[in-house]
Amino acid sequence: MTGLEPFGTRLRRAMDERGPLCVGIDPHASLLAQWGLNDDVAGLERFSRTVVEAMAERVAVLKPQSAFFERFGSRGLAVLEKAVEEARAAGALVVMDAKRGDIGSTMAAYAESFLRKDAPLFSDALTVSPYLGYGSLKPAVDLARESGTGLFVLALTSNPEGGEVQHAVRADGRNVGATMLAHLAAENAGEEPLGSFGAVVGATLGDLSSYDLDMGGPLLAPGIGAQGAAPADLPRVFGKAVRNVVPNVSRGVLRYGPDVVALRDAAERFAEEIRVAVAAG
Repeated sequence: MTGLEPFGTRLRRAMDERGPLCVGIDPHASLLAQWGLNDDVAGLERFSRTVVEAMAERVAVLKPQSAFFERFGSRGLAVLEKAVEEARAAGALVVMDAKRGDIGSTMAAYAESFLRKDAPLFSDALTVSPYLGYGSLKPAVDLARESGTGLFVLALTSNPEGGEVQHAVRADGRNVGATMLAHLAAENAGEEPLGSFGAVVGATLGDLSSYDLDMGGPLLAPGIGAQGAAPADLPRVFGKAVRNVVPNVSRGVLRYGPDVVALRDAAERFAEEIRVAVAAG
């Protein structure tokens, strides 16, 4: 397989050139209705095409949530395939938010679905769940290295339920979330300017100074906008790792659709606020 330039290298360049904003493509039923669209495949396609048209030439990262496409079956997946293809062709990096996690050949098949260069849903990176043990991700790690793609591993998520797993303390005294960050630091060791193995860390979590977030890879940070976090919060939450944060905004931008100009303006406002916050941090 002929790999791309490593994902971390491509992401660092995109963040420097376009700003670090990631916009979600989350066509859930309430947003389709807000846009005046039906909750069907036609509405899904119109929504996705509009977001790609508005954002793909401007933001660093687009992050489709695969579940909102999968619920329409094969026709929904066809829409997702087209959205990914068009977004990448326009210069955006695509992070597929599928949160896959399994073992052995099944994990390998999930990885091939999104990280194999000739796969219909080929994306620049994939979100994965390590809670069958970090080692269960090895097939995805190996394929990402081979293909020049990346992973974002769930480490410290913003949902309240996550704490019962991620804050559980191991026999060595370190909690599970910190353990995942340590694994990622090992994956990224020696990689410049940015490693390809990132963590998902919620921007709504407040003071995370007890964690070593500076693990050499990107930090995908959901929670900006509708979930309550603001760009100005980023330095306080992420400390010296703030330059590697990829803040994700979904509803905070998407609620301005279906007007393309309004969507672009909203994204640019967030991007500028993030630039200012990161520079201040």
